[in-house]
Amino acid sequence: MIDHGPAARRLAALLPAIPDSALTGPTPCADLDVATLLDHVHGLAIAFRQAAAKDLDGPSQPPEFGASSLDPEWRTRIPELLDDLVAAWQAPDAWTGMTEAGGVQLPGDVAGSVALNELIVHGWDLARATGRPYTAGEDEVEACLEFVRPAVEETGGKGVDGLFGPAVPVPGDAAPLDRLLGLTGRDPSWTP
Repeated sequence: MIDHGPAARRLAALLPAIPDSALTGPTPCADLDVATLLDHVHGLAIAFRQAAAKDLDGPSQPPEFGASSLDPEWRTRIPELLDDLVAAWQAPDAWTGMTEAGGVQLPGDVAGSVALNELIVHGWDLARATGRPYTAGEDEVEACLEFVRPAVEETGGKGVDGLFGPAVPVPGDAAPLDRLLGLTGRDPSWTP
C-alpha cells in the first residue's frame, strides 16, 4: 500500500499562499490556468476517494472542470477533500478488486497509483505555476515511475489520453522527479 498522506499534505500546503491574482496565471498543463487546475484537483480528490471506497452511484464520468466552477472556498475545501482521499486509501480493501474513476474501470491498486501520481504531478504543477519550491519523497516518486514508465512505453511516448501528454525528453542523469515530470509530458525547467 502507498501512503498518499505526504503528497496530499504537500499539495494542500501550497494552497493558502496562492493569491487570487495568480488564478488566471499559466500552469505547466497546456491550456489550464491555475484556477482550472485547482478545480481539477478538487474533482480528482472526490473521484479517487470514491474509487478507494468503491462508493459509486452508477458509472463515474470523466471530470468536467474549469475556472468558472472553482469552489469559492477552495483554500479550505480542497485540503478537506484531500484528507478524505488519504483516509479512504488507508483501508486495505481500497487496493483490491475493481473500481472506477473518471469513467474508467481499473483495478484498485492501479487506481491508488494513479491517485498518487495525480497528487505528485499536480502538486508540482501548482508549485511551479505559483513560484513555490516542490520536492517529493523518493519512495513516492519511485512508485509513480513504476506506474508511469510502462504506460509511456506502451504508447511509444505519445502520452496516455486523460492522464498525461506526450513525454518530454530529459537527460538520462536527471533527478527521479524530473524523469517523472518528463514522462508525464512536462518540461522540468518550465516557468510561467
